[in-house]
Amino acid sequence: MIFPALDTPAPDSGATGGGPAAGPGSADAPDPLGLLDLFGDPFVRDPYPWLDLLRSESPVHHDPVTGLWLVSRHQDVRRVLLDPDAFLPDNAQNAVTPLPVPVLRVLARAGFTLPPALANNGTPSHPGLRRVVTRFFNARRVEAAVPVIERIAGELLDGVRAQLDSTGGCDLFTAYAQVLPCRVLMELLGIRGVDPATLIRWSDASLELFWGRPALERQLELVELVAAFHQWLTETVRSGTAPADSFIGALARHHLPDGRPLDVATAVGACFFVFVAGQSTTGQLIATVLRRALAESGMWPRVAAEAGLAEAWVEETLRREPPVTTWRRVTARTTELGGAQLPADAQLLLMLMGTGSDPEVFPQPERMCPHRENVRHHLAFGVGRHRCPGASLARTEAAVALRAASRALPEVRPAAEAAEPPMLGLLSFRAPLKVAVEPR
Repeated sequence: MIFPALDTPAPDSGATGGGPAAGPGSADAPDPLGLLDLFGDPFVRDPYPWLDLLRSESPVHHDPVTGLWLVSRHQDVRRVLLDPDAFLPDNAQNAVTPLPVPVLRVLARAGFTLPPALANNGTPSHPGLRRVVTRFFNARRVEAAVPVIERIAGELLDGVRAQLDSTGGCDLFTAYAQVLPCRVLMELLGIRGVDPATLIRWSDASLELFWGRPALERQLELVELVAAFHQWLTETVRSGTAPADSFIGALARHHLPDGRPLDVATAVGACFFVFVAGQSTTGQLIATVLRRALAESGMWPRVAAEAGLAEAWVEETLRREPPVTTWRRVTARTTELGGAQLPADAQLLLMLMGTGSDPEVFPQPERMCPHRENVRHHLAFGVGRHRCPGASLARTEAAVALRAASRALPEVRPAAEAAEPPMLGLLSFRAPLKVAVEPR
């Protein structure tokens, strides 16, 4: 369940709040990590110096602002993910920012509850629920989905072309990267009764409310969207009208380990996670892949022509700049990790983004090297029992999206404002919110 915290008021800042002006190398900071603000603009804009400092100086670091233990070395993060009995997933979807009473009232009126289902589920029900999800994202289904992805990409790129011709510019995030995975997911999972724009708005609001640091006024805006999302999911699951071959239909037929049918609340929890992860985070990945390829000298025309390069570029982007930057765990008991003694119930923040730049695993990690020999050792999708079940689909969508865009728009280049785009800067999610392009 997403547990709202009540002990402190929500800080009065946005998701990419001002933060300290100084970076980790500031000369006037005796303890550089004392300046670390996980939501601050310096960290959101350029997290790599901070991640390098954490990894080298304090690989298991207690952050006094959030109360989280930041785990940054590849070997330590991998160990945590592979031991879900010692490092529980129970806090994976907890609200980051305390939710004040007015926000909780809206959630209560909507009947909002998300019991353990997937990412936050360490109970015996997890394997069965995971199998329901993986059946919709297995290799056969993903391969069969490629024509669907290509068709939707082509339709969206026609709109991009028309906008470029009429206005001389276009934002590939809002016109393409954000919409493509939403429409693909709706077709693959048989989602009906809602339009893509609404599903995107609901999903993005859920990410910001539960993983961001919004001020109260913004929380009150977001919670109305989240409540509407949850109510729609609940009504859709409860109606029993979903096609048998749809994702919701499969959940309706599922039984728990004790033989009981899956309850509505848990089915809604599974849908909530899959719908958000399957379209918002994949859209963020596509936006980052496009931005990186446009900025790299000579890469844009190459991915259109060279077989396998789009896939290699996606993988290297996942290593260096994944959309899911962190994930949470909680210790089941007192334990040692990376030289630090952790008490029971210690809240861990696994720095997934930092592990992809660990020089002990990836030589010259700052360089983008398509076809890097050990690139699949990255942890962008996690590892072990809770590894992202949609990893194959996300990879495929991003590669198809990149190749299709580079072929359809061979003459585009980053627009002047593309160098410093607005960035999504939530606790666990980071991506450009604009990929502005113009004709050469």
